[in-house]
Amino acid sequence: MSKGSVLPQYIAGLSASFGALCMGASIGWSSPVEKKITESFDYGFEISSSQFSWVSSLLTLGATVICIPIGFAIDWIGRRPTMLALIPPYMVGWVLMLFANNVTMLYFGRFILGMCGGAFCVTAPMYCTEICQTALRGTIGAFFQLLIVSGVFYGYLVGAFLPLLTINILCAILPLIFATIHFFMPESPVYLAMKGRNEDAAKSLQWLRGKNANIDDELKEIMEESQKQIDMPKVNILSALRRPIVLKGLGIAVLLQVFQQWTGINAILFYSTSIFEDTGSGLTGTDSTLIIGFAQVTSTLVGVAIVDKAGRRILLLISGILMAVTTALMGVYFQLSESNPGSMDDFGWLPISSICIFIVFFSIGFGPVPWLVMAELFSEDVKSVAGSIAGTSNWLSAFMVTLLFPILKNSIGPGPTFWIFTVIAVLAFLYSLFFVPETKGKTIIEIQEMLSGGKSVNNSSGADKEQT
Repeated sequence: MSKGSVLPQYIAGLSASFGALCMGASIGWSSPVEKKITESFDYGFEISSSQFSWVSSLLTLGATVICIPIGFAIDWIGRRPTMLALIPPYMVGWVLMLFANNVTMLYFGRFILGMCGGAFCVTAPMYCTEICQTALRGTIGAFFQLLIVSGVFYGYLVGAFLPLLTINILCAILPLIFATIHFFMPESPVYLAMKGRNEDAAKSLQWLRGKNANIDDELKEIMEESQKQIDMPKVNILSALRRPIVLKGLGIAVLLQVFQQWTGINAILFYSTSIFEDTGSGLTGTDSTLIIGFAQVTSTLVGVAIVDKAGRRILLLISGILMAVTTALMGVYFQLSESNPGSMDDFGWLPISSICIFIVFFSIGFGPVPWLVMAELFSEDVKSVAGSIAGTSNWLSAFMVTLLFPILKNSIGPGPTFWIFTVIAVLAFLYSLFFVPETKGKTIIEIQEMLSGGKSVNNSSGADKEQT
């Protein structure tokens, strides 16, 4: 195949990942508006701290319940149509947020926004890995996390300087921007070939590789592998998921997603304003959250740039150990502050520095890599549903962490709460060291053989070769 152009692949990958920016903005919304709606009553009605906790966490609960159903939808109607179909409910969610006159409307609005965002979390990474060449899979696969953190920063930025109504409007227009851009993108050529739409698959692949690229060899490989899938006897998805190789991949994907959340990232993002105002650092909570947002975006950019060079596993190891160190330091700071009031007044920089370092190393490792690995581990016949299960574990964990964090902080204190995150980060490091395989530069068939312990993988069992 002639070299062609990588630009169309980048454009399509960024376009699909823009849905993650929409979700990120919903995540980032919570922190700057907390005081606006719980103390200033900007909605015009009273919202208690416990109610706000539910307003925050229902986003992740919505994402939890949609992941598995969307896994079936993307195999039924396709990757691109599924993402475009999310726009009407997305707008319903933001209309409820814009015109809420009671807390129930906020609950439903956040739940719907979470459902739409969670659907993108399954669909966009899969689309990205299917449209790109193997050499670009890590970079384009990491666009998803980059756009999530950019969305969080966007939510922080507009929340810091604008009134509530304007914040909601600026977040509500994001799904419309996504629809406008992604409408012109092609469907995944792998999906089209799997559906027997060979002519459409050829057109899609040509667009993605550039009009002057010779796609004959790559298209032939896609067609051959898709035909094998079409010719294979239909297997019940529950039976397919019980295959040892799939169970092993699921274990890796699910545990990476669980570790991503239980190391405390969403607790820090959702409640960063109140955390920093508790430190007496001299910085306002708003200033501190903007610092966090900026650090997260820039460090994720670094992660995107190096993930195909350094590899997935080494980034997880570095990420895990640095997250453990920084959450331990945060725990020490808050514990000493609580047991000896005033003793840490001169050390307000410590939690801010620790959290920024935590964000940096989360963003190059446990931020992007679990989503990327989730889309790499599975053969085509189980990829959608297996990825949905992994996504469900992520958002269920996020829901539990965001709901439990303020409860734990108030009952056992912030120090021990952060030490819980430390223990989990250590476990994440050890798990990555001993159980997570390196998938950098490997085709799907090579990854399947690695999961099977080096044994040859029979295509009749549902394993596929790399399609790109």
